Amino acid sequence: MRTTIDIPEQLLEKARQGAGLRTKQETVTRALHELIQRNAFEGLRRLAGKVDLDVDIAVARGRNKRARR
Repeated sequence: MRTTIDIPEQLLEKARQGAGLRTKQETVTRALHELIQRNAFEGLRRLAGKVDLDVDIAVARGRNKRARR
């Protein structure tokens, strides 16, 4: 999709060089992906301590406790 936006050239160039990318498009695309990932992580972080899981780790990993006895 072609979009026209006004980004300060110095800011974009600094980000491009810092990330070791070749093009402006790669830089903007990477930044958007990282923003999406950060927002998803923050959403999960906000759930910390709010979800009550009753999980038996041994069963979840496919181990049977009785088989070991």
